[in-house]
Amino acid sequence: MGYTRSTDRLIAELSRLPGVGRRAAQTMVLDILKLPQEDAVRLARLILEVKKKTHACVACFNLTEEELCPICSDQSRDRGLLCVVEEAHDLAALEKVKIFRGLYHILGGVLSPLEGIGPEELRVRELLARIGAGSFREVLIATNPTLEGEATALYLGRQLKGAGVAVTRLARGVPVGGELEYIDELTLAKAIENRRDI
Repeated sequence: MGYTRSTDRLIAELSRLPGVGRRAAQTMVLDILKLPQEDAVRLARLILEVKKKTHACVACFNLTEEELCPICSDQSRDRGLLCVVEEAHDLAALEKVKIFRGLYHILGGVLSPLEGIGPEELRVRELLARIGAGSFREVLIATNPTLEGEATALYLGRQLKGAGVAVTRLARGVPVGGELEYIDELTLAKAIENRRDI
């Protein structure tokens, strides 16, 4: 503490955001206080506008201000290819690469029994309905290579067995520019497992 009551409350609120600790929240508040009044008001209005206008795409659950997000609206996308990701920021990361030209489905997290997150808390039912109703030929599961992400990928793979679509997973291995002596054992093991012809 040590600041005014209102600054302490704002620090506490900002530090509730994922990935924002108390120190980062404190820095943000002090920076906001340095802003001219009109900039602070514009920031506050923009936060309210984003909260009011932004919602989930009815098809893929990406962030949008329309019924469908720009990706689902884009008729040039490959509608036979579906990539399943955990969150909207994962979709954004894949889009930056500009290689994947299919559609997406955002699960809204990963399976985590310890946190009480099962298939019912994710958008698995919507995914299965979409695949059942669509003309997808391949589903690329792009969950993170964490314990929970791997469990989610395995679960989805089992659910999609017999659905008439190819189910693939993002490859893992040695990063470009990496040196073998500095790469962890699990990454090296996955690189060996996922080796391919040249």
